[in-house]
Amino acid sequence: MPRIVLVDDHAIVREGFKRLIELEPDLDVVAEARNADEAVDAVTQHRPDLVAVDLSLPDGSGLPLIEHLGSIAPGMKIVVLSMHDGEPYVSEALRRGAKGYVTKGVAPEELVAAVRSVLGGDQYLSSDLRERRSGRTTADLDPFNRLTAREREVFLLLAAGRAPKQVAAELGIGQKTIYIHRAAVMNKLNAGSELDLYRMAQERGLIRA
Repeated sequence: MPRIVLVDDHAIVREGFKRLIELEPDLDVVAEARNADEAVDAVTQHRPDLVAVDLSLPDGSGLPLIEHLGSIAPGMKIVVLSMHDGEPYVSEALRRGAKGYVTKGVAPEELVAAVRSVLGGDQYLSSDLRERRSGRTTADLDPFNRLTAREREVFLLLAAGRAPKQVAAELGIGQKTIYIHRAAVMNKLNAGSELDLYRMAQERGLIRA
């Protein structure tokens, strides 16, 4: 029976995916991890057939973790679970060794489809990624390209830790307008918090750690 490790810092997310996978009689979740260190320990101890890993972890990006896990367990398959649905995340994850990429915006059942496909030796991209990649360029796929100039300014200031009141003062616009821009940025980048914005900016080299 294929053995699976789940890596995500949100307990509710892990529990949901665990229940979904364990509904399948021939799949078994043998361990869970909240961060990169726990993921390494779990893989070292359990030697799973597949790891499903989030890219946004409290102790750093999941991208380097993909390579590290591949080095300590060369035959193991890796599937990415992420809120990031654009470039360079998808291509970079695949380049570093992931065989599947599932966004958190699709039906949960797609994780099982990804697990089965990757365990079978195939590459798997979730349905939204396949649709977006069809006939589009890399630039089209990057959600940052959907931000307006003002939204980019708001994004960078929020990612740098500024409160909405401070952002409004620096840009010389009202707080209500800032909240409108903030909502648009969060929606376009599929972000859940300012911490997500910070991680995105850091991973792109737009701000310093």
